[in-house]
Amino acid sequence: MKILYLECKMGIAGDMLSSALLGLFDDKEKCLERLNLMKVPKVTFKLERAEKCGIMGDHLEVLIDGVEEESFDVHDAVTSNESDADDHHHDHDDHHHEHHHHHGHTLYDIEDIIENLDVSKEIRSDIREVYELLAEAESKVHGVAVSEIHFHEVGNLDAVADIAAACYLMHELDPDKVIVSPINVGSGQVKCAHGILPVPTPAAALLLTDIPSYSSERIKGELCTPTGAALVKYFAFEFGPQPVMAVNKIGYGMGKKDFEQANCVRAILGTANEDADRVVELSCNVDDMTSEEIGFATEMLMEAGALEVYTIPIGMKKNRPGFLITCMCREDRKENLIKEIFKHTTTIGIRENTSNRFVLSREIVKSDTPYGEVRIKKSSGFDVHRSKLEYEDLAGIARRTGKSLLSLKKELSELMKDEIDH
Repeated sequence: MKILYLECKMGIAGDMLSSALLGLFDDKEKCLERLNLMKVPKVTFKLERAEKCGIMGDHLEVLIDGVEEESFDVHDAVTSNESDADDHHHDHDDHHHEHHHHHGHTLYDIEDIIENLDVSKEIRSDIREVYELLAEAESKVHGVAVSEIHFHEVGNLDAVADIAAACYLMHELDPDKVIVSPINVGSGQVKCAHGILPVPTPAAALLLTDIPSYSSERIKGELCTPTGAALVKYFAFEFGPQPVMAVNKIGYGMGKKDFEQANCVRAILGTANEDADRVVELSCNVDDMTSEEIGFATEMLMEAGALEVYTIPIGMKKNRPGFLITCMCREDRKENLIKEIFKHTTTIGIRENTSNRFVLSREIVKSDTPYGEVRIKKSSGFDVHRSKLEYEDLAGIARRTGKSLLSLKKELSELMKDEIDH
């Protein structure tokens, strides 16, 4: 499985993400040429090497009519019927770049630009979806319909270019899974045309709903921009620490400003064993439950969707004998099983660990025998092949015939040898 991991310890912005993704390609110049062939109006992409805290990385610069302009991001939107007089200069204290006013576009203007880009239908769809996320966020923040949103920074051509570049590069990398670290949003405030806003800005905060993030008081400024948040929200499969994977390539996308910590997004491309099954282990200690009560709790947890439940005798405080109860489950069953553990045990605390479980592929085949149908469990993988007769079927035959389980197992194993071995 090909995994793309995005490390956002210094937040994320559209230009930083596209720069980090570009760093994963062997032939960057060829990718740069293809980006320029997308035909974003008036836009030329230029690749620069940049250094932050001794680390070399890439910065994908956007030129408008051949002139360098700072990358912009959306911090405010106004309704399209506001007067030009209200549309005055504003300056944002952003860690990635300074924001200067440019004429914005409506969502329909942007859709027209996207429709005329020289990219595949799939990439155009990705770009459009990211902009719709931004439009919905701005609509909710400002209390106006999406059709009335008049974008400023995010409607500028360099912002269109940043999003188009990120979507194109993500499509070319084609990872099976995108995992993103918790996002550092920075701290402090930013100035905009309508006043002083907290970090993260309202649109970014809304886009980060259900995404793990945190505020860094040590770094003052806006680290996560709305465009960066929208791209992450659209492409991420899950959030958390870097999974166990063999790293193949690393790309660094550099921001504009300098801090005591390297101002970059790190993109890590690697592979993980497809046979690894990620599971959650929920554990608790109890010393005031009977064996019958623990047995019942185990049954209830299995019925609730646990993959496995087991107990281990342990010594607890005051020399009391107790039990460690461990329940293994998949992530989507975790919350429900936590409730079941509290419901059916006397514990007041549960520990969680995430592990990779490696399993053989399994199948069950049925075979006719003189005693009736018997199931054969077959397992394979990792250069291993195993087969065994289903215990419950053997036990049922043994009860009916009066034969011992051992003699019946030996008899049927010899009779069904060819089916068991294949």
